[in-house]
Amino acid sequence: MAHLAVTGEAKLSGPFAFLGREHELTVGANYGRTHHDERGHYFSQAGSISASLADVLAGNVVQPPFTYTDDINTQLFTDRQKSLFAGARFSLADDLHWIAGARMLSADGDGAGYGSPHDTRVHGKVTPYTGLVYDLTSQWSLYTSWTKIFKPQYVRSTSGGVVEPLDGKSLEVGVKGLLLDERLTLTAAAFKTEQDNVAELTGEIVGGQYLYRGTNFKSRGVELGASGEVLTGLDLSGGYTYVDIENDDGDHARKYIPTHSLRGSLTYRLPMLPKAKVGTRVQWQSGTELDTNSRVSQEAYALVDVMASYEVDAHWTLGLNVNNVTDRKYLLSLYQSAGSTNYGAPRNLMATVSWKY
Repeated sequence: MAHLAVTGEAKLSGPFAFLGREHELTVGANYGRTHHDERGHYFSQAGSISASLADVLAGNVVQPPFTYTDDINTQLFTDRQKSLFAGARFSLADDLHWIAGARMLSADGDGAGYGSPHDTRVHGKVTPYTGLVYDLTSQWSLYTSWTKIFKPQYVRSTSGGVVEPLDGKSLEVGVKGLLLDERLTLTAAAFKTEQDNVAELTGEIVGGQYLYRGTNFKSRGVELGASGEVLTGLDLSGGYTYVDIENDDGDHARKYIPTHSLRGSLTYRLPMLPKAKVGTRVQWQSGTELDTNSRVSQEAYALVDVMASYEVDAHWTLGLNVNNVTDRKYLLSLYQSAGSTNYGAPRNLMATVSWKY
C-alpha cells in the first residue's frame, strides 16, 4: 500500500486603517493532494475464514496465507483540494469587534476504490462565517459566531461512487473571562449545529468496502472550560461538554457519542524541587450504546493517569507516566464497522528521556 500526501499553505496578515480605526486582515491560499495506491490480499475470494469461538478466545487460530487477490480488490485514486480564504477583524468601537470572512473551495477526485468510482467535482464552493465580540470589562467578553459548513466526503455510497459533500451551519454564543492577572482563562458556550448528508455506516460491505449513506442531524449543547495557573506552580486544564443529537424525526441519534463528558488535568511544580513536576489527568464520559441495538451498550466510565517529570538541565528531561491507573476495562467506541470494536489500553507505564535544542 502506498499513500502520498502533499500539503501547502501561504498566508498574509496585518493591520490596516479604515474610518479612523485600526483593523486586521488575513488572506491566504492552501493546496492539498493525496494519492492512494492499495491492493488487498485475502485467504480466499470470500474474504473471510471460519473458526470456532473457543479457538478464537484461546488464541489458537493460525494466520492463513493471504495469497488471493484480483483487480477488484484495489484502490487507486487521487484527491485534490484548493482553497482561497480571507478574513477580517473590524474594530467597530473600543469594546465591539466584528469578525467576517469566507473560504472558497475546489475539490477534485478521480480513480476507483474496490471497483467503485471515486470521482469528486466541487468548484468554487464558498463558505462564509461571521461573528461579534463585545468586551463587557477588561476581563470579560461576550461573543457570538455563525458559520456555514461544507466538507467533501470520500467514502463509498450505497448508489456507487462517493457520498455527496456534507453541508450545514453552526451557531455559537459564549462568554470568556481572564482572571488572576490573566493567568486563568474561563469559557462557557452554547452551540447549535445542523448538518445535512453526514456519511453514516449502513453495515453493508460490497467488494470488501463499507457502504455509507447520507443522514441529517441537529445537535445542541454546552461547553465549559478552564485553563491556566490557579496557584503558584499549579496548572489546571479542564472542561465539561453536553451534547444532544437528533435525527430528522426528532429522535436521539448517534448514541455512541456520550451525552456528558468531563476532562481535567493538574500539574504541580514542587517548590522544594522546582525542576520536578507531578500531575494527574482524569477523563469521564456517560454511558453510550449502539445506534441499531440498545442491548449493546457501555456504562459510564472514568480513566485516571498520573505523571512525573524531572528537568535534568536545559536540554534533558526525564518522564514517567502511568496510564489507566485503575486498569479500567472499556471499549474505545460503539461506532461499529460491521459489528466490531476494540478495547482501550489497559494499565500501562511509559518512561521517556527527551532532549531539546
